[in-house]
Amino acid sequence: MFSYYLRLALASVRRTPVLSALMVLALGLGIGAFMTTFTVYYLMSGDPIPHKSHVLYAVQLDNWDPNETPTESARDVQPQLTYRDGTNLMNADTPATMQVHMYASNAVVVPENDEPPFDEDVRATYQTFFAMFDVPFLYGRPWESSDDRDHAAVAVIGKELNDRLFNGENSVGHSIQLDDKFFKITGVIDDWQPMPRFYHADVGGRAFDDTEQVFIPMTLAVDGPMGASGNTNCWKALDESLPVVEAFLQSECVWTQFWAQLDTPEQAADYKEYLDNYVRDQKEIGRFERPLNTFISNVLEWMDVNEVVRNDNRVLVRLSFLFLLVCVLNTVGLLLAKFLGKSGEVALRRAMGASRGAVFSQNLVEVGMIGVLGGLAGTGLAWLGLQAVESMYRGYQHLVHLDPVMLATAIGLATFSAILAGLYPVWRVAQLAPAGLLKTQ
Repeated sequence: MFSYYLRLALASVRRTPVLSALMVLALGLGIGAFMTTFTVYYLMSGDPIPHKSHVLYAVQLDNWDPNETPTESARDVQPQLTYRDGTNLMNADTPATMQVHMYASNAVVVPENDEPPFDEDVRATYQTFFAMFDVPFLYGRPWESSDDRDHAAVAVIGKELNDRLFNGENSVGHSIQLDDKFFKITGVIDDWQPMPRFYHADVGGRAFDDTEQVFIPMTLAVDGPMGASGNTNCWKALDESLPVVEAFLQSECVWTQFWAQLDTPEQAADYKEYLDNYVRDQKEIGRFERPLNTFISNVLEWMDVNEVVRNDNRVLVRLSFLFLLVCVLNTVGLLLAKFLGKSGEVALRRAMGASRGAVFSQNLVEVGMIGVLGGLAGTGLAWLGLQAVESMYRGYQHLVHLDPVMLATAIGLATFSAILAGLYPVWRVAQLAPAGLLKTQ
């Protein structure tokens, strides 16, 4: 029976191509606008590391100017640490399962072939970075923890850079030149693009950029010195009695990031207490002049602290949903005009014995077909909308694709919207009395 109703629906659509096209277009516009904004919001607010997001914690210590307004929440505290504090914590025996200190930098890669040198983002970090964030390896492995202690010239590179420099072959054991230094490659990372890039310094501004293609020991990077490319904020002048680099490393400037893996709530509580005690100890030597404020935030909390999903994104989703509702209401009017226009056909079917339920089901199948066509049209419009987003906003290249979940959502939402819009028109035409209609034909 369903296939029969489907054939009747197809014939009905062909008889009224303009009206049917208007309904498909109305639904397609609503679905396209909503899915464009919702897809961006969905990918922005997704959990970048769902199996570990509850045990990975960003660390904040409030070392800022005591003359400024006291802090009340993690959003009021600088999101980064000083090099001095990060190094102290990294070298301490803390309650964490693992912890990592790092910062963003860049360097000029000098290829061995005739290709000209080019800039590349660099992550200066520790060996624990790869285990903490479950970084997948295509070849080799991370460097050893002893390489951190020895300030060794080793590196892990990304698959994209490996393809460019070594044609995708196993480059473990080869060397890569960064600026004027050579680094021995210990591993090649497979495709790895957590969205958003939660561990980065500027989570709110560059959360959706590509991951770095070069990782080197932080202990060696500061020896270079290899400067930071992320945000650097200072409130206190450097110590002029020290060399410039040493003064910067010992300063109250915040420019490094620190993460800890805390597997249980008890461990998180112990780590928080450890941080409080660390700050109290630092107060005794004249640092941390503000009230005691230490914060640890898991991945999802950290995304909220940094407002990865901004309020304007939420507003756009709500506005696009309202636009979808307007399109659905317009579709209700068009469906009502379409079904009432074929009242004679309905009366004939009723006079020949068709029940109200049969008429209702037949027309509901037609509504569902229009919904599927509207969903397909909306998917195409959403794709165009996402391409426009990519062209207008830098760093959104990873937020402009419709994955299978979003495709199914678009078609399902359009079908549901069409059926919802068609319930009243379909019910109305099914209630028409055949006798009076046949007399007027």
